Amino acid sequence: MQIAIVLYDRFTALDAIGPYEMLCRTPGSETVFVAERPGPVSNDRGTLTLLAEKALDEVPRPDIVVVPGGPGQRDQMGNETLLGWLRAAAATSTWTTSVCTGSLLLGAAGLLRGRRATSHWLALDTLATFGAEPTGERVVVDGKVVTGAGVSAGIDMALTLLGKVADDEFAQSIQLGTEYDPQPPYDAGSPLKAPAAVVGRLRDGTSVFR
Repeated sequence: MQIAIVLYDRFTALDAIGPYEMLCRTPGSETVFVAERPGPVSNDRGTLTLLAEKALDEVPRPDIVVVPGGPGQRDQMGNETLLGWLRAAAATSTWTTSVCTGSLLLGAAGLLRGRRATSHWLALDTLATFGAEPTGERVVVDGKVVTGAGVSAGIDMALTLLGKVADDEFAQSIQLGTEYDPQPPYDAGSPLKAPAAVVGRLRDGTSVFR
């Protein structure tokens, strides 16, 4: 089983690393970072670099595709090299997945038409423009497409996927081994829960997060 995690300039690190840490332990699997060209790819802060071991065309038929989000996603929306690869890979993949605004790239590739899907809460409205049915759920499974909401939801997405490609007990063992037991100090992880002022800062772009 080959798991391909897509990288592009200014991806969000946890979108890629969260799923990697869960999925790389899948029995009988090979996890590979891929990009348009092999080599170092920098995250959205420009302070962390991951190595794309292979070019997209070197990995034509992965079993699982993972597409992270990040500010750099906007620059990829018209990149036919990437979008064409996503379409071709999805035609033969067992699972095609995304984290955060990575789902917008799946949408731009035409892979979400008629499907329920999620994304970062600030991007949900955009999903509808690609013929998707947006939902604020943290993880959405629709056929062989699995989408995760914003950033940290990539861990939940990957654990959900592990339960399907291995089994629930294996997925639970990975959750336990990584001690993924969220107990956040604030109940502000959703726009439905966070203080209005905090939500407003993210909406208008004044938060340091964007």
